[in-house]
Formats: sequence, structure tokens, C-alpha cells
Amino acid sequence: MVTSPGTVLITGGSSGLGAAVAESVAAAGGTPVVLDLKAPDAGHAFVEVDLADPRAAEDAVARASDRVGGLDAVVTAAGIDRCGRLVDVDAAEWDRVVMVNLLGTAAVVRAALPQLEQRRGKVVTVSSTLGVKAVSDATAYCASKFGVVGFTRALAAETAGTVGVTLLVPGGMWTHFFDDRPDQYKPGADAKLNDPAQTADAVLYALTRPAGSEVRELVVTSSEEGSYP
Repeated sequence: MVTSPGTVLITGGSSGLGAAVAESVAAAGGTPVVLDLKAPDAGHAFVEVDLADPRAAEDAVARASDRVGGLDAVVTAAGIDRCGRLVDVDAAEWDRVVMVNLLGTAAVVRAALPQLEQRRGKVVTVSSTLGVKAVSDATAYCASKFGVVGFTRALAAETAGTVGVTLLVPGGMWTHFFDDRPDQYKPGADAKLNDPAQTADAVLYALTRPAGSEVRELVVTSSEEGSYP
């Protein structure tokens, strides 16, 4: 039996994959609540936060939970990147990628975990195909996303039987994620990328498994994805 997704906290839920997940949750009868730097255009419940600050992220989870009466699931879709050789990327920008992508993910999950354990809830973390396959000029992104893989697998072992934990490994998607990159790092018009709504459908499937049945890992890519396997 497929269950409702319930109330789902979504980091990065104002754009890209996060926004697509929020729409999928709402369409399935659930309640999305967004943590992001800006409010979602769709008008979902929202708490503003900079996820590069782990303590602020934890506080934002508490405020979001209070606003919607508790959480049934968390999806950590927020992510940033800074491309370039290690010696060329500004150190503070390099650090921020790891703070948002990895430490922000851990902080949000940590803050939500007690109530997720009480509710037999769900966690879906978002890594990347570059969390399993490294490429040049992406040391910060690969480090953070490889970290999300390890964090999530350890979390699944730690919470087995109490929280459903899914690791999502998506390939590239047509979103604004690439907008602020130098031209040399932007996908070309002929790039083989997914529609984020298709990836969000896979997230919704993981969120709606009945207690005791889990999707532990999901790889969702274009059929011609170049970075996986």
C-alpha cells in the first residue's frame, strides 16, 4: 500500500530539484515546507536560512517543525558548486560548498531525527553521480557529495528499523544550478540532462513506501548520462 508523504521538509526547495520535490509532495496530498535563502514561488511554508551555518540550519528545522506541527520526512536537496582547479577556487568559496552540501545536510537531519524516529519517518539525502565518480575541477563538489554518500550509508545503518533512509544519486538536470558557472563549465545546448520533475517522482516513491519497506539507494540519470557509471 502506498502511503501519503505527509509533511516533508525540503532544503533548497525554492528552485531546481527541491522545487520539483515540493510540487510532487503537494500533488500527492502532502505538505511541503521549504528551507532556503529565498521563498518558493509556489507559496509553500517557508523558513529562511543559510545552510552554510549548521547551527542556523538546526534552528530553522525547529522553527519549520513548529510552524507545520511536526515533520514526517526530510529531503536535503540544497546544493551549490564552485568549479575550477583546487588552487584557483577561492578558499572561502571552496569551504562554503562543503558546508552547504555536506555539513548543512548533516545538521538538518540531526535536528529532525528525534521526531522522525518517533513517527517512523523518512530521510532522502541528495548526493550526485559526482559523489561516486570524481572529475577534474570539482574537488569541493566531489568531496561534499562523496561525503553525503558515506554519511547516508552510515545513517541508514544507525537508524535501521526506525527511520527509512534513502540515498539519491542524481545525474545532471536542467535547472538554474549551472547559471553562475563560467561558460567553460556550463552544459551545452545538446547536453543529455534530466527534467528535475522526473527525478522528483523517484524521490516521492521513496517517501511513500510503507514502514518496514525502504528504498536504500536510487540512481536517476538521463539514459545517456556521461558521469555514471
